[in-house]
Amino acid sequence: MRHHPLRTFIVTGIALFMVSLDNLIVTNALPSIRADLGTGLEALEWTVNAYTLTFAVLLLTGAAVADRFGRRRLFMIGLTVFTASSAAAALAPGIGTLIAARAVQGAGAAIITPLTLTMLAAAVPAAKRGQALAAWGAMSGLGVALGPVVGGALTDYATWQWIFWINVPIGVALLALARPFLTESHGPRKPLDLIGTLLVSAGLLGVVLGLVEGNGRGWTSGLVLASLIAGAAVLVAFLVYEARAAHPMLPLALFRGRGFSAVNGAALVMSFGMFGAVFLLAQFLQGVQGMSPLEAGVRTLPWTAMPVLVAPLTAPLMARIGPRNVLVIALAFQTAGIVWMSAVTTATVSYSALLPAFVLAGIGMGLFFSPQARLVLAFAPQEFTGVASGVSNALRQLGTVLGIAVLGAVFAANGDFESPASFTTGLTAATWSGAAVLAVAVVIALMIPARLPAPVEAASAPAPVEPGASAEPTAPVEPGKSGEPAPAQVPTSA
Repeated sequence: MRHHPLRTFIVTGIALFMVSLDNLIVTNALPSIRADLGTGLEALEWTVNAYTLTFAVLLLTGAAVADRFGRRRLFMIGLTVFTASSAAAALAPGIGTLIAARAVQGAGAAIITPLTLTMLAAAVPAAKRGQALAAWGAMSGLGVALGPVVGGALTDYATWQWIFWINVPIGVALLALARPFLTESHGPRKPLDLIGTLLVSAGLLGVVLGLVEGNGRGWTSGLVLASLIAGAAVLVAFLVYEARAAHPMLPLALFRGRGFSAVNGAALVMSFGMFGAVFLLAQFLQGVQGMSPLEAGVRTLPWTAMPVLVAPLTAPLMARIGPRNVLVIALAFQTAGIVWMSAVTTATVSYSALLPAFVLAGIGMGLFFSPQARLVLAFAPQEFTGVASGVSNALRQLGTVLGIAVLGAVFAANGDFESPASFTTGLTAATWSGAAVLAVAVVIALMIPARLPAPVEAASAPAPVEPGASAEPTAPVEPGKSGEPAPAQVPTSA
């Protein structure tokens, strides 16, 4: 069947925009959700983490299922799941229903996101693929940058439920267009690692449950200890199983090399330190600073929109000083931004005092994702290109889950929602912890070999785009690298 590049881009680009918008659209609605549903910090953490957790663990499985049963078919199933769960979230009568709907929504996003790249790459001639992927990345960056503003405006001028209702007409329209606009295609029929998926899901659920509930129930309570111990044990079982599985979802052989391990370690730790702080910041701007949701969204634009502006600088920087050094600089900027924020934050801090911190963190994010993606591909064997990129994206998502859980626990141990002073005390304790974690990421990045493996450096052909090769929206393609998208999204799942 004939591919139609423009029609394919219309459907995949709008779908990517919708999912990217959802990454941050909920952030500025969290205080309203807390007040309306009468919930606390732990439930807000689950509102974010339920989405991120299912998104992370189902990425590679979703891509493999799409290869086997048809990419257009799975894309439409993902759209249906995402749209229906968005409506369920909007209609949620209580926080438990909202959390469950968010978990299902994350599953839908895990199906949609990698397939937007796979189907677009297949539909566009090789000569124009760089332009198409740049436009694809721009849709992603636009969605992320507008997420806080759109979420704030909808919460301000309607209700928080509309941050989910907005997905319904978009999803319905895309479903109507998907069948006539998209061509069905299949990939290699790879075996599914269902046991691995179940083990990693159960293990992470146990660990995150223990971390989130620790302060409220007490770290020595039976539920918390049982969750942490059982979760850790199941994760160990997952690693043992993956080491012996014939077709593992997480090929442990990838991590034998110092380069691949260090790149992914730095990415996981970066997400841990950065996005745990983001989760609390939006609540600080509204609950303590008295901003409306829209005002908070506009004020954070120097942070969320900066990656779109900075991403084009990464290609010349990498050409001049190498991707490892750009990654180190990016992490240093992010660390400096969170340190600045931690140092100046008080209950009455002015926006002008916080602005440099937002800019520094945004520049660091903009410089991070392109060299990180480049290094992941450089240190992975050619036959593992697609799965290596998918694994890297999943690990970043898991870093976000753990960062929100752990920094949320630090906040709860030092502060609460009862007064501006108490909230600020908890926030600064959490952001200082996040800054320390980001400093560790800098050290890990310095362990990455500065010289790329010779076969990858010498290769002139672009890296193949495979199912699951990019689990997150990416930014404009580096000049001269038509097949290698350079991620620039702020990959917060919220």
